[in-house]
Amino acid sequence: MLVTGVSRDLGRRFARAAADHPDVERVIGVDVVPPRGDVGGVSFVRADIRNPVIAKVIAKEDVDTVVHMSVISTPGSNGGRSTMKELNVIGTMQLLAACQKAPTVRQLVVKSTTHVYGASSRDPAMFTEEMEPRRQPRGGYAKDVAEIEGYVRGFARRRPEVVVTLLRCANVLGPQVESPIASYLRMPVIPTVLGFDPRLQFVHERDLLGALGHAVAAAVPGTFNIAGEGLLTLSQVVRRLQRPTLPLPGFALGGLGGALRSMHVSEFSPEVRALLTYGRGVDTTRMRRDLGFSPRFSTAATVDDFASNLVPTGGRTDRLLADLEHRLPSARAAVESGAHR
Repeated sequence: MLVTGVSRDLGRRFARAAADHPDVERVIGVDVVPPRGDVGGVSFVRADIRNPVIAKVIAKEDVDTVVHMSVISTPGSNGGRSTMKELNVIGTMQLLAACQKAPTVRQLVVKSTTHVYGASSRDPAMFTEEMEPRRQPRGGYAKDVAEIEGYVRGFARRRPEVVVTLLRCANVLGPQVESPIASYLRMPVIPTVLGFDPRLQFVHERDLLGALGHAVAAAVPGTFNIAGEGLLTLSQVVRRLQRPTLPLPGFALGGLGGALRSMHVSEFSPEVRALLTYGRGVDTTRMRRDLGFSPRFSTAATVDDFASNLVPTGGRTDRLLADLEHRLPSARAAVESGAHR
């Protein structure tokens, strides 16, 4: 088995769990930088999947199963938006080209995201796997994912003997998760979009790892939404987290995101802003019925487990709001400007 994206926590943890499984002979972890934590029995290979050298790794190691986890949602320390797109789209293209040439490859599992559905005021109550986004993404992470899924479907047509499983995962949450949504919900004061209370759905980090392992073992082809049972509104989430909120007009939230990024606090990408405005729900019938996987954590239980490591800030609302306004005067000015329009 070959696992991409092992320098990130979830990729490393999945690769290590797979290496410990008695039915898995060997796991090769691939990334451009070494993993920061213990990889156990994983054989790490420093390689860039954007480079055709990945084909040599697959051929040399007689890889039969590929789990692709190196699709990233934010540039982070890897560079700007152009570098992120190269890692996501060009990297996936090279990986699929390598898999197509390798006769030993018999299974491909790709971790995708429900961000592919977008988030808008015209969305259905629940997205099923056959549905398209009501507004096609014009850029960013969502567009990357849409392109990646198109290439994966093309690979499945060209290599029909390969079992191709695409997992569209809801936002991952858990005590150890580092992501834009997780850092947003860890903020002492949570900014919200004035007049909106979006419905949110999460998958626990342990259930994500379980879904990936189940997909490899079950070898069921197709596309599957992966999420915990039930939905919560954002107001319900923040009450469970015991956090105060700072309602802002939508345009001010975008400006606040830029200020927060400069403070290394959070990331408000267009996808995150849309989600925090309109929300999203996905149907998981196919996950349970066809893939045969049932998450242990519901959306509510996932939020509660995430909250177990947080210090409540709800009792210090005034001081926290005052501190936030002092550190972010531009956000207050934007709110006041919007109020006089």
